[in-house]
Amino acid sequence: MNLAKAVALAVAAAMCLAALAACSGSAQPAATTAAPAPTQAPTAAPETTPAPAQAQAPTEAATSAPEASAAPETAAPAGQTYKIGVLQLVQHAALDASNQGFVDALDDAGIDYEIDQQNAAGEQSTCQTIASAFVNDKKDLVLAIATPAAQAMAAATEEIPILITAVTDPQSAGLADTNEAPGFNVSGTSDLTPVKEQIELLQRILPEAKRVGILYNSGEANSVFQADMAKAACADAGLEAIDFTVSSSNEIQTVVESMVGKIDVIYAPTDNLIASAMATVSMVATDNKIPIIAGEDGMVQAGGLATYGIDYYQLGYRTGLMAIKVLTEGADPATMPIEYLSADQCELTVNEGIAAELGIDVSGLK
Repeated sequence: MNLAKAVALAVAAAMCLAALAACSGSAQPAATTAAPAPTQAPTAAPETTPAPAQAQAPTEAATSAPEASAAPETAAPAGQTYKIGVLQLVQHAALDASNQGFVDALDDAGIDYEIDQQNAAGEQSTCQTIASAFVNDKKDLVLAIATPAAQAMAAATEEIPILITAVTDPQSAGLADTNEAPGFNVSGTSDLTPVKEQIELLQRILPEAKRVGILYNSGEANSVFQADMAKAACADAGLEAIDFTVSSSNEIQTVVESMVGKIDVIYAPTDNLIASAMATVSMVATDNKIPIIAGEDGMVQAGGLATYGIDYYQLGYRTGLMAIKVLTEGADPATMPIEYLSADQCELTVNEGIAAELGIDVSGLK
């Protein structure tokens, strides 16, 4: 090999070694850092005010009312639109007021939502159909108004948060382990009325009354519960309580007619079937000079004589505040106690027109 060729080979070898060294250095992966996920600015915690004690407590779990939240000061994250379903058992004044209160609470909180309002017209099978549709549509939250609607919704899903209202005792209706700690995906507000005070009102207006006809739907747990409370209150007051039950709207007129001559006054609790047919109940009762002490204001406006009852609009509004906590704060219905309105939030309502027809002086009640 001549000298020139040897030099060339040496230079080539040196160049190869340099290339190999360069390749080895560039094979090391470049270090990377992941960009942090954007974080949402924390929202201000909603103001809270202590909830008043309930009017009457059926169980130990219900003896103290939980705190109620004020409407949140900040709305949901921008671009978040919640899908909310509302299942209302039937149309009547009390349930309509609860529904409106719930919607107004959502509006006052400033969240974006799409609401699907459904009314079952008093049919349990329709409640079940609507509940299934809400599940299939993957609602973010459902409001169920009245006991049968709440039972149908709870049977349809254990995943979607369910808030209930106008349910007297969720625990006895199978909707909660206890009213203080529901235990699963259902919470909300109770429309437990001051039954004892209503019977006392009956005696103030009708001091000569001895026999009280308790008119209610025997197929609704909400109504049976209140009827039992009314019978106990009557016994304590020295009054005779007589059951008159119905199971469908077709029976109401006949049953009320059968009360004539057997009772001095009718007591009708917050029963959805009776409330939706108060015009019929009042027509028969008033024609036969039988006064009606009702469970709530709407029933008095529809033909009852008087009540000492809760404000269903406020009950629905309180439920709406609970919904805000579930949707925007991740609150779990399983740990949210059932909430109540207190006795001092109840109001006296008198139908002076009916009082005049019956010849009853109610001037001393004001």
